[in-house]
Amino acid sequence: MGSVGVEEDASVKGAVEAFLQRCAPSGDAAYAELRALLARLHDPATRRDARVFLTALRRRQQSSSSSDDDHHEYFFRRFGFRIQELLLHDNPASAFLSVSSSGRGRMAAPAAEDKDVDAFLAECAPSGDAAYGAAKAVLERLHAPATRPAARRLLGAVRRRFAADPAAGEDCFRTFHFRIHDVILDPHVQGFRQKKKLTMMEIPSIFIPEDWSFTFYEGLNRHPDSIFRDKTVTELGCGNGWISIALAEKWSPLKVYGLDINPRAVKIAWINLYLNALDDDGLPIYDGEGKTLLDRVEFHESDLLSYCRDNKIELDRIVGCIPQILNPNPEAMSKIITENSSEEFLYSLSNYCALQGFIEDQFGLGLIARAVEEGISVIKPSGIMFHLFLDALYCRAIFFSIITNQLPCLQAADTDISALVEIEKNSRHRFEFFMDLVGDQPICARTAWAYMKSGGHISHALSVYSCQLRQPNQVKKIFEFLKDGFHEVSSSLDLSFNDDSVADEKIPFLAYLASFLKENKSNPCEPPAGCLNFRKLVAGFMKSYHHIPLTPDGRADCKHAEGTVTVIEAPRQSDLLMELIRKLKPQVVVTGMAQFEAITSAAFENLLNATKDVGSRLFLDISEHLELSSLPSSNGVLKYLAGKTLPSHAAILCGLVKNQVYSDLEVAFAISEDAAVYKALSQTIELLEGHTSLISQHYYGCLFHELLAFQIADRHPQQERQPAEVIPQQMIGFSNPAMSTLKAAEFFVPDSNESNVIHMDLDRSFLPVPSAVNASVFESFVRQNITDSETDVHSSIQQLVKDSYGLSVDGGSEIIYGNTSLALFNKLVLCCMQEQGTLLFPLGTNGHYISAAKFVNASTLTIPTNFGSGFKIEPKILADTLKNVSRPWVYICGPTINPTGFLYSDNDIQELLSVCAEYGARVVIDTSFSGLEYQTDGWSRWNLEGCLSSLKCSKPSFSVVLLGELSFELIAAGHDFGFVILNGSSLVDTFHSFPNLSRPHSTLKYTFKKLLGLKNQKDQHFSDLMVEQKEELKNRANHLIKVSFGIF
Repeated sequence: MGSVGVEEDASVKGAVEAFLQRCAPSGDAAYAELRALLARLHDPATRRDARVFLTALRRRQQSSSSSDDDHHEYFFRRFGFRIQELLLHDNPASAFLSVSSSGRGRMAAPAAEDKDVDAFLAECAPSGDAAYGAAKAVLERLHAPATRPAARRLLGAVRRRFAADPAAGEDCFRTFHFRIHDVILDPHVQGFRQKKKLTMMEIPSIFIPEDWSFTFYEGLNRHPDSIFRDKTVTELGCGNGWISIALAEKWSPLKVYGLDINPRAVKIAWINLYLNALDDDGLPIYDGEGKTLLDRVEFHESDLLSYCRDNKIELDRIVGCIPQILNPNPEAMSKIITENSSEEFLYSLSNYCALQGFIEDQFGLGLIARAVEEGISVIKPSGIMFHLFLDALYCRAIFFSIITNQLPCLQAADTDISALVEIEKNSRHRFEFFMDLVGDQPICARTAWAYMKSGGHISHALSVYSCQLRQPNQVKKIFEFLKDGFHEVSSSLDLSFNDDSVADEKIPFLAYLASFLKENKSNPCEPPAGCLNFRKLVAGFMKSYHHIPLTPDGRADCKHAEGTVTVIEAPRQSDLLMELIRKLKPQVVVTGMAQFEAITSAAFENLLNATKDVGSRLFLDISEHLELSSLPSSNGVLKYLAGKTLPSHAAILCGLVKNQVYSDLEVAFAISEDAAVYKALSQTIELLEGHTSLISQHYYGCLFHELLAFQIADRHPQQERQPAEVIPQQMIGFSNPAMSTLKAAEFFVPDSNESNVIHMDLDRSFLPVPSAVNASVFESFVRQNITDSETDVHSSIQQLVKDSYGLSVDGGSEIIYGNTSLALFNKLVLCCMQEQGTLLFPLGTNGHYISAAKFVNASTLTIPTNFGSGFKIEPKILADTLKNVSRPWVYICGPTINPTGFLYSDNDIQELLSVCAEYGARVVIDTSFSGLEYQTDGWSRWNLEGCLSSLKCSKPSFSVVLLGELSFELIAAGHDFGFVILNGSSLVDTFHSFPNLSRPHSTLKYTFKKLLGLKNQKDQHFSDLMVEQKEELKNRANHLIKVSFGIF
């Protein structure tokens, strides 16, 4: 308090004596007098006199005895209060007032106090369990307001019994199985109310603060007061609660939740809270805000953050000092944890943990990995986590991390590090230890273990990290998705990036993908040529960033042409290219532009004029110059489109290839303002390529969405564009066969306003996508540094074909992959045309494939079939048809026939192959629609290997091509992956001679490699999912057959 420089007079001395006489009867009387004095201090008119009175009262207390220690105790017992000095570091002493609640009765207290202490010690002496029972009984008294002061006085007396000699405290721990001692905090803490020490109880079955825990507290101590003040905080693995209490004592948080899985630790933490929240007389100690530690701290039994999750508590700060390592005997940690568990087991919880199912288990640190993941779900977007030495974990969970403290700490002698030794034996990972505290050369766990066994001391470097979520809302979405049955994906999640721009691109997409997979039980029906929403996003990007008023559709007309096509290569430099155009007068020009020419629109305008003059169609590829950026560089083509309408003879091709995360992920789109060209291109894609990858569109659509999210729409009026010149010359169009095919073919019908439309115009499944598929899809995009072996599906497809169709793929065969089986089929059509062969399709078969063959003007014939047999090919009719065909290619859809669902048995396919071998036909067996057969009673599974080996005679031209699609086989509706197995080097060479096959990207190969593994290994859960989908198909088919209105 300090002193007031006012000379005391007789009236003041008399007032002091009268005050003391009124206080003497009891503690309550003393409290009443002090309360009246406080009222005078609150009143500005009487404050000075009251302060002078307090100074005189303090001097009166000092004069009552010559001994500092004695006069405080005597005065306290006689008058029920005392004024004493507390030395705070190097600052002047401050005076504090303490009040007794027992008054003059305190003179007789020592004898009763000693009796209570002896009784308590007698209860504790038999065992550690007995000591815990006695402590638990005291805690019950502390929880009850009526008995709280007496229980606190008892603990104070117990502490004083052993406080004089540090050795007595150790003796108490050995004899009575507990101790109460002081934990010394930072001696340089500033502030009038903060303590230099905490009074703490410890028992053998809970964590006892060690060197590393003080390192952790020192790391926290480096932060300013604002880091915890008025924040909601939790401490994981709080042990006896000293860090939680110290946090509340120093930083005045709104609330601290101390959590521990050890039920005994929670009880002792509550006792320690009362020890520090109340003085030795059981009276509350108030801080500057009028609160006590009881207002700020709670302790609860909790497995990591389960208490906060269950009670929906959002946290500002998470503090975790839990450097447990893997137990040498992990099974030992699987016991149910109760307060009646053995002391040894409960104490082991502070050193060891069981396997957590995280990748960090391989480093013995799975528990902290789980703590970090659980923290993401309960921490606020601006929240911060504090943990020990795990920078890699924070990066993996996408945090910004800052090291706040790093010091060497002695390894506890009772910690068995043999589990770390085993990890080093079984992996290339090496842990770092040091010999004693002064060692500067690291040693591995094996060396450290041997050194410890020989009596040596080892240390390890500990770092305290302060970490904050990067893009918190998106990261929370990702982890909310993963917690719903995707733990395997979660355990390997790695979102660390060396480049922030990569994180800014990947994390929003993963959050979007998580939402999409969670909200869509089945993949939505989208046009094969591209999602409408994706096209809208592209148009929005072009409008916002390049001022081009595009729409997802186009307008105009086109003419037709016939004849063969001659393709020649041309230089990309515009002046040389235009010279060739003027000389050769080509009908179609497909070209790109050099970088230096793409900056301005001059070269593009010259190309437009040159092709217009000779009547050529121009397809210009600007993929290399299109940037998905909020600050795109200059692009001459897009500048032109901002001011002028694109002429009808030109179209712009844009391949989206410039993403920073997935190098092989590409989506292309075309810009045309000629409606006929737009429509024809869309239909051509549907005929020849099939469905554009939805996931790829989602990825780039997410990038476009991020770029458009902060834009204010229509902020500037759209400038008026100059109309395109009318092109007088007739331009080349599709050939007559192509145009007749486009008119006759059945294409996708966009959704009407009616809900629950059944799309029978698409050969794909709309059944719900199982969680196993979604998990594999999401993991393929989450994983980093995926190895080639993890995306190599070759051996898996070999096994699938062997198990499903009895066909062994030997060294003379080649497996080729494509985005869709349709794209691969169309390459086979070109091979047939190259051989001048004829494609034979059964009547009633997949009409889409027939249209695709006719579109490229391939020679086709129809094999007569019968509706009653489900459009199966009859061997005799096939033989009659082949008699008059040169170089036949026979298309067989099986085992499941499209569209009837009937099945070819093993005997059926053997008879058909025998006929084809006799006539030297190439056979294309299309298994793309197989894999979900449900009417298999009496059906014999194929054995193609046995069938082919049993053929007695065949012409050299005979061969079998197996075409497949994995989506049906692996119940992965909406995710296409085609493959074809070719025999014979000549056919393989011919197939490869046709370029531009769209191949699956690495994420898709990773997905199907995982799913193929589940199927080939006959995983029970995956097998059950297959059965469920087959039953669903069966039920739908039966329901459809029974409809009364019929199908037309």
